[in-house]
Amino acid sequence: MSNRSSVLSTADARRPLVAAAAVREFARGGFHGTTIADVGREAKISPAYVFKLFPSKERLFVAALESCFEQVLAALEEGADRAPEQNADSILFEMGAAYAELIADRTLLLLQVHAQSVAEIPEIGEALRAGLAKVTGFAQSRSGGSDDAVQRFIAYGQLCHLIVTAHIDEVPESWAAILSHGIRHPD
Repeated sequence: MSNRSSVLSTADARRPLVAAAAVREFARGGFHGTTIADVGREAKISPAYVFKLFPSKERLFVAALESCFEQVLAALEEGADRAPEQNADSILFEMGAAYAELIADRTLLLLQVHAQSVAEIPEIGEALRAGLAKVTGFAQSRSGGSDDAVQRFIAYGQLCHLIVTAHIDEVPESWAAILSHGIRHPD
């Protein structure tokens, strides 16, 4: 019986490591372009063991997405805590800055974009909505902002995704300047 317990604890310890590897791999290749073998290779375990931990590719992607949103929430909390004034505008501004810093390496941003592209897969769509619900709820409860202020915060986050993924901030045309105006991204 104790041998079985150690196997379970090893599996429990491996799940977050495999989920972190899945974040990186799914961000690179998306849901359809990433295999269980890719994730196993990144996690330095066999594909069979990945399947033991996550019985389907959908479940593995969901675990990666849940990990992504946990990191987003942690960054938003750090941003809120460093707001110089504890009012809605200041807190949401600092949350936005913290999020921009978090997605500077693009991994979490790309995972979210890939999740949006396959949200018709029931498990993934449900996990995406759950993550967005947590982010929205946290932004509203922590900032005390109005529904309109929180909607703007989320909308600007999605606009940041578009600007970064399409490299709009590098385009020297007026339409790009309109979309990028007022949006800050760390170098």
